[in-house]
Amino acid sequence: MNARWGRDLGLGVKFAFTGGREGHIRVLLTAVGVGLGVALLLLTTAIPNALSVRHARDDARMDYTYGPPRAKAANTLVISDADTTYHGEDVRGRLVEPEGPKAPVAPGLTRYPAPGEMVVSPALKELLGSGDGALLRERLPYRIVGTIAENGLIGSRELTYYAGGKNLAAHLDGWKTARISAFGRPSASSNTLDPVLLLLILVVFVVLLMPVAVFIATAVRFGGERRDRRLAALRLVGSDSRMTRRIAAGEALAGSLVGLAFGTVFFLLGRQLAGSVEVVGISVFPSYLNPSPALAALVAVAVPAAAVLVTLFALRRVVIEPLGVVRTAKPTRRRLWWRLLLPVGGLAMLAPMIGQGRSNGDFNTYLVIGGVLLLLIGVTTLLPWVVEAVVARLGRGSLAWQLAVRRLQLSSGSAARMVNGIAVAVAGAIAMQMLFAGVQGDYTKNTGRDTTRAQMQVNLSRGADFGRAAGQFAATKGVRKATAIGSTELGDRDWRSGPTGTALVTVGSCAALREMARLPSCTDGDMFVATGGTNDADVAKIVRPGRTLHIDDVNGTGRGKDVTWTVPGGLRQATAITGPSGTRDSSVLLTPGAVPERMSRLLSATVYLSVDTSVPDAFEHARNTAARIDPLADAMEWSATQRSAQFSSIRTGTFAGAICVLALIGASLLVSQLEQLRERRKLLSALIAFGTRRRTLSLSVLWQTAIPIALGLLLASAVGLTLGVVLLEMVGSTVGVDWPSVLGLTGAGAAVVLTVTLLSLPPLLRLMRPDGLRTE
Repeated sequence: MNARWGRDLGLGVKFAFTGGREGHIRVLLTAVGVGLGVALLLLTTAIPNALSVRHARDDARMDYTYGPPRAKAANTLVISDADTTYHGEDVRGRLVEPEGPKAPVAPGLTRYPAPGEMVVSPALKELLGSGDGALLRERLPYRIVGTIAENGLIGSRELTYYAGGKNLAAHLDGWKTARISAFGRPSASSNTLDPVLLLLILVVFVVLLMPVAVFIATAVRFGGERRDRRLAALRLVGSDSRMTRRIAAGEALAGSLVGLAFGTVFFLLGRQLAGSVEVVGISVFPSYLNPSPALAALVAVAVPAAAVLVTLFALRRVVIEPLGVVRTAKPTRRRLWWRLLLPVGGLAMLAPMIGQGRSNGDFNTYLVIGGVLLLLIGVTTLLPWVVEAVVARLGRGSLAWQLAVRRLQLSSGSAARMVNGIAVAVAGAIAMQMLFAGVQGDYTKNTGRDTTRAQMQVNLSRGADFGRAAGQFAATKGVRKATAIGSTELGDRDWRSGPTGTALVTVGSCAALREMARLPSCTDGDMFVATGGTNDADVAKIVRPGRTLHIDDVNGTGRGKDVTWTVPGGLRQATAITGPSGTRDSSVLLTPGAVPERMSRLLSATVYLSVDTSVPDAFEHARNTAARIDPLADAMEWSATQRSAQFSSIRTGTFAGAICVLALIGASLLVSQLEQLRERRKLLSALIAFGTRRRTLSLSVLWQTAIPIALGLLLASAVGLTLGVVLLEMVGSTVGVDWPSVLGLTGAGAAVVLTVTLLSLPPLLRLMRPDGLRTE
């Protein structure tokens, strides 16, 4: 039996390549359709490796220090965090100052730049050399002396630089500036995902890959009608029906094997292209995209096997006789019961996990994948029945409408296959959107910042002249108001031994202090103690006239000399209010005239900026001012909420994958549409020869596309909403439907189909000629 199967499949492969022009075109169309799907599958198998390499390279250049402070030595490097943001893109920056000949060299560098010089990533060099990078060039006043090699970057479009610094050791704080003797993460980091995030990842992979599988299954059936008519000739020379089906499967196998080759080429081209593009903030080097050998082998085996099985399944209702093919004389009605079993089975697999949330451990991986798969496969099995049931009841209308409806009544299966992929993609996207919208509140927290009072915060180095900085910011283009304060902490004991009670000290002008407390009259030189906020007990305990308190030296690390301050008499009472940052602190409030020199050198400076967002690049101008005042300044735009980094990365990755899938959908639909037009060439030519207007035929083709896609999108919406509700019940979130998103996703699916239809009109017009009836 195996020998018979091998002989018949081999005969089908031979016919595919020796069947003349028609056979070659069918193999080419199948290969292109399958190749696009294979390319995306190979890309998917390469994603785990790409993420692993990105994390490994990020860990390898880690420059934060842990443990006790290091002393200056021949193998130490002082490095400062100088990150910034430009037009919404992160720019990773480091100021470096080697302290000896054995200082560790950062990955991607051969030597460190001298003060006034910098080494940049290729993408940053390109940006700085363009007109779009003018404001950033002003912020980075260093001469470019080299580029960072690939092993020092996590992506091809990453913006990063290393610049030479001076006297960085004066800023050592273990946070922005550190002394290190090696790069790299000191210990393995814990990136354990909570169950809900893990569920998100599982659903995302299933939803993004399912349309790919559907398109591959559709592609191997290209040219099916013509193929079946050719196979009828085999019955005349003695082939039985089973042998004929196996030969047909061999033809599909040939197309899928060529498709594997095409897919490999498409993947290699896409892999090379990946190095020059950035999708939703993510970029990679081509070398990152190496598919797992085991997964690539699985794709190489699964695609041809699927081609054979799909072809045999498709021919189960086709009777190929020696004198022709019995397909449409009186098609049997499709049965509904077994089609409903798939989505019902999917719901049954997901049902045991309803209400589990994140408190009852991880969700069962196999049940999640199986349940979501069955529900999405249910779309592909239900859609042919829905299309058949609806078009059977359609009747009167214009000539174009009647031509379209009759064609759909005769071949509803082909019409449903063409839109299966888009329906599955939309159903999965709706479910994903509902799940993301339902759980995002759990991963989004309120920052407490009052964005009506300030829209930006700039943290300056310890000891900076924040009063002068406020004036420079106030004169910056786009800045309405600048409020500058200095702060530190007071302890009842030396910070080396650790205080038992602490109190915050806030220094600023009278106008600045009024942002933190309600004050009586105020002039420079006044001192207050604000109560009614947090830490009231400690303030009342240690802030007493005549008591000597110890000033925090370098964020409580106990490095440096013990600096003290004696609480003076005459502290006036004030009431703490909520500051721009969202905190209400009980503290000692001092105007600049009341601050001794020894304290002013230890103040951490913060400037709150009110920005006129109507001014172009207002935030960039503010960042440039911050860089001029202090190269180590940390300028941050404020937002009312902050989202979990893990949740954001999953959502970003999902959008990147969705873009790739939509591109595949569009390309595959176009190939499918062209294949169907080719199949109908003689029919279209005959109608033109009988005097049918081109406009009528064009409208009929449009209706043939519009009716199935409308039914497919309605079914996809129903299944997507059902799956979304079940997933929300599983994570314990409130069930709600974001109708604008649902309508937007449905509209996106319809837009893809409309675009493909418009692109297929030129070849349609070329086919609508009477000379298409010629034959040899």
